[in-house]
Amino acid sequence: MKFQKLAIIFSLLIYISCSNNGILITGLEGVSKSIKEQYAPDKRVAIFDINFDNSDDKIIATGMTNSKEAYQKLVDSLQSLDVSYINNIRVLPDTIVGNKMFAVARNSVINIRSAPKHSAELGTQGLLGMSLKILDKAGDFYRIQTPDNYISWVDKGGIQKMNKGEFDTWNASKKIIFTKNFGYVYNSKQQNAAIVSDITLGGLLKYLSEDASFYEVKYPDNRTGFVKKSEAVVYENWLKNLQPSKENVEKVAKKLEGFPYLWGGTSSKGIDCSGFTKMVYLMNGFVIPRDASQQINAGKQVDEKLNFENLEKGDLLFFGTEATETKKRRVVHVGIWLGNNKQEFIHASGNVHISSMDSLQPHFNAFNKNRYLGSKRYLGIKDKEIINLKEEFKF
Repeated sequence: MKFQKLAIIFSLLIYISCSNNGILITGLEGVSKSIKEQYAPDKRVAIFDINFDNSDDKIIATGMTNSKEAYQKLVDSLQSLDVSYINNIRVLPDTIVGNKMFAVARNSVINIRSAPKHSAELGTQGLLGMSLKILDKAGDFYRIQTPDNYISWVDKGGIQKMNKGEFDTWNASKKIIFTKNFGYVYNSKQQNAAIVSDITLGGLLKYLSEDASFYEVKYPDNRTGFVKKSEAVVYENWLKNLQPSKENVEKVAKKLEGFPYLWGGTSSKGIDCSGFTKMVYLMNGFVIPRDASQQINAGKQVDEKLNFENLEKGDLLFFGTEATETKKRRVVHVGIWLGNNKQEFIHASGNVHISSMDSLQPHFNAFNKNRYLGSKRYLGIKDKEIINLKEEFKF
């Protein structure tokens, strides 16, 4: 229905404009904007940047998208409106990427930035062994998409590029998952062995063999090493035995207590508020959206009266500013409810620590209580934005 209305308006624009390409471009931009709102409303997880210009009395369409559906919708719409134009739109990934359209993180933590340069803002991080899609390339940087669909840029040193066959082989291989906050991969099983690299909580490596004390492992770039069995477990066994629960959410959250705050961080090397909730749920077997403003749109709404009475341990609390007549709601912070008689929640702000909503407690957090927006429950909730790794894994 929306596109039908656009078609009528667009036809009128063409009739009024005759040969005026300026008015025609305005109409085209309206069509493009409508498609973007439907297929790529959040630029963090979908790309649809299309522009129209006029050169030598010809309409030229440029830009890029990673949505084949959105691209086809645009093409179909312009054809139905009988618009003549030159199509220079890139559908990502394209020939610039080549046949290696996938990658796996090869460092303990990879920094994923908002632009293809080292000075750009840190958008998020990836953990060793994380599977990635490659969408684009700019110099020594690759635009990649993480398992939670977050799109941003990583330098070439952080990833091992793969073709489809290599990528499928990596994903199907037996792996170990690192379960301590920090540790190392060694080049031998000797007591004073050299270090191959560090490794952090949630890191994955390919399993090769094991003995009583060590796992022999392989990196995505084919380096090999040894991980202490006391610090890791076979991923399939970990996932099989994992029982996501309120208690385990609290256990993992408190395991990160004291960790430093890092804008864009999602690892034990540094973590922001939504990176913290993301890591806690990852170690409970779930991949959840990256940012607080995305996480609030998943799960089941609880505590509608904002009085903390219907909350359960593990629920996510969101903070920010309510919508007004001129501004949208702004979600800027998130924490995890601990469900005890002290009204405590744990969150990353300055560092990971516990605060309280009870004014009688010494760690009462008046600032966040005054900007509390509501809560969402993830445990036991079916939601397409909450990926259950148990369901994804083929045992």
